[in-house]
Amino acid sequence: MRQLRIGVAGLGQGAASSFPVMDAMPEYALVAGADLNPAMRAGFAAAYPGTTTYDTVAAMCAARDIDVVYVATPNRFHCEHALEAMRHGKHVIVEKPMAIDLLQADRMVEAAELHGLRLACGHTRSLSIWNRAMRRIALGGDLGAVTAIHIWAYTDWLIRPRTADELDPEQGGGIVFRQGPHQIDTVRLLGGGLVRSVRAQTGRWLEARPVPGYYTAFLEFENGTPATIVHNGYGYFVMSELYPWVAAAERFTDADRARMRHELEAGTRDEDGEKAQWRVGGRRDPTKVRHEGRAGWKPFDLGPVEVSCERGVMRNWENGVVVYSDRGREELDLRALQRPEPDPSGGLSLAILEELYASVVDGRPLYHDGAWGRATLEVVLALIASARERREIYLERQVAMPDTYDAELSVVKVGVP
Repeated sequence: MRQLRIGVAGLGQGAASSFPVMDAMPEYALVAGADLNPAMRAGFAAAYPGTTTYDTVAAMCAARDIDVVYVATPNRFHCEHALEAMRHGKHVIVEKPMAIDLLQADRMVEAAELHGLRLACGHTRSLSIWNRAMRRIALGGDLGAVTAIHIWAYTDWLIRPRTADELDPEQGGGIVFRQGPHQIDTVRLLGGGLVRSVRAQTGRWLEARPVPGYYTAFLEFENGTPATIVHNGYGYFVMSELYPWVAAAERFTDADRARMRHELEAGTRDEDGEKAQWRVGGRRDPTKVRHEGRAGWKPFDLGPVEVSCERGVMRNWENGVVVYSDRGREELDLRALQRPEPDPSGGLSLAILEELYASVVDGRPLYHDGAWGRATLEVVLALIASARERREIYLERQVAMPDTYDAELSVVKVGVP
């Protein structure tokens, strides 16, 4: 088996959460990491002996023993660092959003084509086996065509410890840039990819966080299918409360969230110290978490997904998908369709690493490529523009997801009396 050697640009909390996923794949070897912060480099080196650390992304990209660069730096650097990697002949996986404007996304897509490299836009929860299975069920035709999609989330995203760039819209900060891609990518996957227009509104309701912490949007596909997405990140109600097997494992309690809001408003909160706890080497280092067996579904920051079809409805649940049809209620346990991974609901998942590996090594299509990521970014930007201008925004750069994606995914027939 050929191994792809991977180097990580940016060693913050997002990257730390992804390292266990890389560990789960023998097809990849984690060989390097780059970060300006010496403490992060030291933590990474201690956690992964034998890897090489670099104080700049450019230096790491110039190394000969790296095949793939995972770009997990702050959003404003995604384009710069992806281009640097591709200039040195490296394939790229880029965090969401792939860039902060469409011109940057264009440059990234063009660079991948120019250098003959793979550009994967792969950190969204659309890659969950749950969502992919609902798409295959819809394509199978037993429930008829998809007629509507609804995704909603209530989280504490906005009041978690944040760095300055995470709260600056000019740098790709705020809940729309940072969490919108999860829901938008999922809606686009389930609806076929071609969003026609967006009408949206956002909310800024916490003085200590002068950045959107709420959005709601109505998306219409080219074929007329409607979709709605909602995310409230203020942490008063958290949707995991509705799932008993999840609530006890939440990062923060209701009391924690109340305290965090109070400290934000009083200006007494040590967010830098809190953030450091979740990085490599910190007290709550994600690389130290051990996952036993196959974990069930959790809402994470995507939330419940409900797909209406002509002859039924589907939704995600603890172990897979629930289907409501003329045959009644059916629970499909999908855990056997994937190998165990730390985050079975999506994110930088085994699914995108498998897809990139198959594309690089076996020459198979890369479905979540730059064009797909750019189309999701276009919806993100349209959501922001629609809220600002209070009008419907029409889209021009959408791409369809080919029916061949996940063609080998075997899901039982449903809804047939």
